[in-house]
Formats: sequence, C-alpha cells, structure tokens
Amino acid sequence: MLVAGGRLTGYAWSEEVLAGIAKDVPYNAEQAMKDPGALYEKALLPFVSNVVVDGRLVTGQNPASAKATAMQVASMLRSPFDA
Repeated sequence: MLVAGGRLTGYAWSEEVLAGIAKDVPYNAEQAMKDPGALYEKALLPFVSNVVVDGRLVTGQNPASAKATAMQVASMLRSPFDA
C-alpha cells in the first residue's frame, strides 16, 4: 500500500471523539493509516497544528494545521535560486 512505512498524519480519532462526531464518521482515518503500516504521528494535544513531512509527502493533522501545511508545501516548491 502507498502509505506502508511512511510517516504521516491526519485527523486523530481522539479529535473525532472530542468533537462529538465519532459516531457520524464512516471510518477511523488514524487506524486506517496504521493498519497497512503507516507511521502515523499526532500532536500531544488535540486540535493543535501538526505537520508531518516525509520526502515529498506533506500532511496536516486537522484544520488548525492548514496554514502550516500550506507553508511547508510552498517552501518545498520554491526554486533553490529564490532568495
């Protein structure tokens, strides 16, 4: 599978539970990544920004991570000649 052995993040199950929507979510994204062998990482506290970079894969944990994730992607797209 594409994620096996790779470092990544995504919405944590604890965040789904704390938000009160776990019963409405069709699957546990955190476990769905762990099952095929992804090295899932999450922040120590729920709902805080967390970005994980593994090679060219950039993932953010939750909506609070959107800006930091975008900034990481933008920095990776810059030319090495940009000052």
